[in-house]
Amino acid sequence: MSKSFTRLAVLAAAASVMATPAIAEGEWSGNVTLTSNYVFRGITQTDEGPAVQGGFDYASDSFYVGTWASAIDYDNGTSAEIDFYGGWTPTVGVFDLDIGAIYYYYPDAPDDPEQNFAEVYAGASTTLGEFVDVGASIAYSPEFYGETGDAFYYSASAGIPLGEYFGVDASVGYSSGDEDEGFTDYTDWSIGLTTSVEGFDFDFRYIDTDLDSVDESFVVSVSRAL
Repeated sequence: MSKSFTRLAVLAAAASVMATPAIAEGEWSGNVTLTSNYVFRGITQTDEGPAVQGGFDYASDSFYVGTWASAIDYDNGTSAEIDFYGGWTPTVGVFDLDIGAIYYYYPDAPDDPEQNFAEVYAGASTTLGEFVDVGASIAYSPEFYGETGDAFYYSASAGIPLGEYFGVDASVGYSSGDEDEGFTDYTDWSIGLTTSVEGFDFDFRYIDTDLDSVDESFVVSVSRAL
């Protein structure tokens, strides 16, 4: 199956699911973020510099569509990322599921190799006891960024509240791809402290990987819902 066909298929599937009468009863939401470093799966996307980010979502019942954008700074001159996604969030027993597709678009990226790519994903989360939120997910791309072939991303996370105003969370992820196409398997992890003040959400986070070529990151972000 070609890369272009797969991208069109997953986006068309998401769009067809959303095009139901129920979506008319949904709600819009938005967000804007200023971060000291945009880090994706353990690797900086802004050359360890700051970025302005934001997005909009439209949700109805268990369905959602949305878009999100961020400034980036790649060595090849790419300066922007725009994501388009849609998904389904049913509840099965004690598990909240999230099944969907996302398309990563880089409007000013070079054409060769192809930078844009698509992923499908599935995840599940639940609460253990009364306080510990845990989750796990998997994402798959038939042709990852830079035409590096098939790629999987596996992740797990846990979070607990610290009193009324703070929370702490930790996550670990594993990226696996086609080594013949230049993909390097690696593990990333993070731990963060979150809080909210006067409608602003603050995130203080340590991020690292097992790649010798990637430095650890200390990231501070402030967000606000629109």
